[in-house]
Amino acid sequence: MGKKVVDIEPETPFHTFSVEQTAQHYSTSIAEGLSSSEAAARLKKYGANELQGEGGVKWYKVLWRQVANALVFILLIATALAFATGDYAEGGVILFIIVMNAAIGFWQEFNAEQTMEALRNMSSPTSQVIRDETRTTIPNNQAVPGDIMIFEDGDVIGADCRLFEVFNLETDEALLTGESLPVQKNLEHIESADEALGDRLNMVFASTTVVKGRAKGIVTNTGMKTQIGKIATTLMNVDSNEKTPLQKRLDKMAYFVFLAALILVLIVFAVHNFKYSKEVAIYAISVSIAIIPEGLVAVVTLTMAFGVSRMAEVKAIVRRLSSLESLGAVTNICSDKTGTLTQSKMVAVRMWFPSDGFYRITGTGFVPEGDIFRQGESTDGKHYEQDEQIPAGTGSNHYLRMIQTASLCNMSELRRTQHPETHGEWTAIGDPTEIALQVLAYKAGLAKPDLVAKGFNLIAEFPFDSSVKRMSVLYKTPESSMGPSEHLIFMKGATERVIGCCNYWRDGDNERPIASEKGGDGRAEFEAMITEKMNTLASKGLRVLTLAYRKFEAAPNVDLVHGLVREEVETNMVFLGLVGIYDPPREESRPAVLSCYQAGVRVHMLTGDHPSTAAAIAKEVAIIPEDLDSANSPLVMTAGQFDAMTDEEIDNLAELPRVVARCSPDTKVKMIAALHRRNLFAAMTGDGVNDSPSLKAANVGIAMGQSGSDVAKQAADIVLTDDNFATIVQAVAEGRRMFANIQKFVQHLMSANVAEIVVLIIGLVFKDDDGKAVFPMSAVEILFLNMITSSPPAMGLGLEPPSESNMREPPRSAKQGLFSFEVIMDTFIYGLAMGILSFVNFVIVVVAMNNNNFGSECNAHYSPACEGVFKARATAYATLTFLILVHAINCRSLRERGWTYTNLSTLKHNKMLWVSIIVGSLLVFPVIYIPGVNHNVFKHSSLSYEWGLVACALVLFIAFAEIYKLIKRNVMKPLSLQETAEVKLDRSATGVDSFMAK
Repeated sequence: MGKKVVDIEPETPFHTFSVEQTAQHYSTSIAEGLSSSEAAARLKKYGANELQGEGGVKWYKVLWRQVANALVFILLIATALAFATGDYAEGGVILFIIVMNAAIGFWQEFNAEQTMEALRNMSSPTSQVIRDETRTTIPNNQAVPGDIMIFEDGDVIGADCRLFEVFNLETDEALLTGESLPVQKNLEHIESADEALGDRLNMVFASTTVVKGRAKGIVTNTGMKTQIGKIATTLMNVDSNEKTPLQKRLDKMAYFVFLAALILVLIVFAVHNFKYSKEVAIYAISVSIAIIPEGLVAVVTLTMAFGVSRMAEVKAIVRRLSSLESLGAVTNICSDKTGTLTQSKMVAVRMWFPSDGFYRITGTGFVPEGDIFRQGESTDGKHYEQDEQIPAGTGSNHYLRMIQTASLCNMSELRRTQHPETHGEWTAIGDPTEIALQVLAYKAGLAKPDLVAKGFNLIAEFPFDSSVKRMSVLYKTPESSMGPSEHLIFMKGATERVIGCCNYWRDGDNERPIASEKGGDGRAEFEAMITEKMNTLASKGLRVLTLAYRKFEAAPNVDLVHGLVREEVETNMVFLGLVGIYDPPREESRPAVLSCYQAGVRVHMLTGDHPSTAAAIAKEVAIIPEDLDSANSPLVMTAGQFDAMTDEEIDNLAELPRVVARCSPDTKVKMIAALHRRNLFAAMTGDGVNDSPSLKAANVGIAMGQSGSDVAKQAADIVLTDDNFATIVQAVAEGRRMFANIQKFVQHLMSANVAEIVVLIIGLVFKDDDGKAVFPMSAVEILFLNMITSSPPAMGLGLEPPSESNMREPPRSAKQGLFSFEVIMDTFIYGLAMGILSFVNFVIVVVAMNNNNFGSECNAHYSPACEGVFKARATAYATLTFLILVHAINCRSLRERGWTYTNLSTLKHNKMLWVSIIVGSLLVFPVIYIPGVNHNVFKHSSLSYEWGLVACALVLFIAFAEIYKLIKRNVMKPLSLQETAEVKLDRSATGVDSFMAK
């Protein structure tokens, strides 16, 4: 472990090396792996395990995106016109705004790109390796030569490796060799250094996929030295830049706005009889700019980046931004049970044998400490004085064979770490169900390592397959005083799949035929008895496995390793008994499910467990009512029942099942299709390679980050790093928050633009002494309002925390765009109100208080004759500034009152919003009062008594907004979740109301 690492050449033919030579070459141990310190040193030496390409964030590309758009082009034209006509102050301000806009957009988008780059790294494929004597999961780019890497069904192999342990391993190497069929791997030595890549059967290669089986290997090459690195640098880290639905909606809005801007330009020139002048050109451009929300791109970027970061904080990695906005429309969540709704810490707690009755097992977790008690026919699992404790290593022959089966038909490993920091702690490697059985074997004194040490030798394995739902192994037993060695088949799996392979059952030391010796349907009677006992265990939330075995005598000259046929081996089995395994629900699962029902989102559990087990857990987490008769309810089905139904029959169901047991990957796809036919928006969770079709078919695919295969992660939109159902609910809440906030700031920006247009266009009716139109607002005022006044509060609205009703409202329609009828109505009504109030103040100052004196050339420069126009401009500008700022308070909610103590007190939770309102208010005064800046740049004058008009406009606008919202609350359909009959049933039956009361 501490030896110097030998330098290797990229061409080293590791397929010609023995396992010992490869391990020695890299100074590694196939049992203990590398130490963390050694792995860190090798990472520095060999570099990250990733392909070289255009990875990373390019600042110049981000900057180019800020200036390469129509808005900047229009502003540059305005700048050129200003400089060309000698108006350097105005041209300088416009140029400053261009630079500032680009800087804000660049800063926000660059940070967002860096966030997404980090998230891409977090959601990149992972690898399982042995480090510090413990199996651990690392980011794939941290794998180094000499690592001991572990592969399982569905994994994308992270590096080139020399295999040293193989069980039925087949890999898909089509991207390397073009061979469409899977390649079966073995450990045989290869002599030729020039062996074709497809024939190097003792090697596996980076980026290929495990189709079947499992294996362990020594990492030989990483990064660009792998085979895939030599022939292609574009096959990994592919990032699609396809526009999201939100971006497409914003593009449509931009086209509409651009068309409106052209129309407004024509109006300005038409008012001036299409006579060109510097002032008319600048004003025309200013009017067109007034309707374009310049800060929109920066605000959208900030909101997206903030949403993605928040999702990462709650352990949800967003792989596609489109899924972030889609989450708010989710109406149904289809979730797995194990590890998502439950803790995925299986423990065997009950057993049942036909001759002995029930057994009770104590102890929890991976620690193999606990006792086993025989209870007879007691079914409640409680401790009784007559319970008979079974000492480790003892018991009837039937009992010992049962424990042998649990121990040997099992690929999990249980070990105590020797690492200094975790010395003596028990860790487990493998499937949680198998770990629970292995812990049981340890408690019974028949641990797999002990049995192997005594001479039990694994000959062949038929791994668990979702299509057959069972696993079997062939062992050769050791010779003993009881007789010579023999071959035994051990089997475990789903009860209905194992019983179908059994023709006998174990009765103490006897093996009796299932077919009745006295006539009658013995199999039916036997299966009825087993079903009764299985339901007894399953009704308590236990996952029930069935164990069986038989003696095996192979035909002469049959290869026991490769020549056996599964269908022939798994017959004439002897039924041994049942094992009940419990996976307790997560504490946060029930509140999360109740939160879903409160939000109008329905939860479906799709699991491979027995119906009774699935129903028991579903009741614990409130997916179905606690008093539901699950055996006769259409809300609980098996995959067989659901798959047997036609699409028409499924569509005629009053409600789709909430629980589907014994679920297969095809069943998940069928469920998604059924939801889509009902125009529902579904999220689906998955972890295995076979879940990829359903993850892709769902509107939002959610993969498990800890237990999920790399194939599932790549097919998913979101990856949960904690495999927790509660995280899905948080993600839905975040999706709703983000979409609502985008609507808020778009409404704010666009209503401000409408207000500016109202003032600018109506104001063209006024003519000065020369017969030219008098501009009620200057170009710089417009730009300042758009960029400095309006954009920061809009950014603050993008960062608004979720409202109290966020998860009490129904899911929005997936077809609903940003501009619902209500949002469009609010945009124009608020915009008209702000524009009219500002224009009225302009008219009062210039007409009523300055005797209708419009002066001459007041659009170009200041003169004493223009004092009235300049003061009117300042009044309109100040009025509109404060109206835009206070309008941000209105936009925090479409209908709820904005100007209440409760609502205003919550501003403290949004620092960006209240700071932008305060700073925006303070900036009005230097702009109006600083000499030179006011007359020469903004084309307005200082104010005095006119502030009274500004204050009156603010009071009137606030009163108008509150009355308008009051009318909407009383006239329009409520936004809160409608209490339909189904929703009421959900709430009362599952306890939502009582939970929320607490």
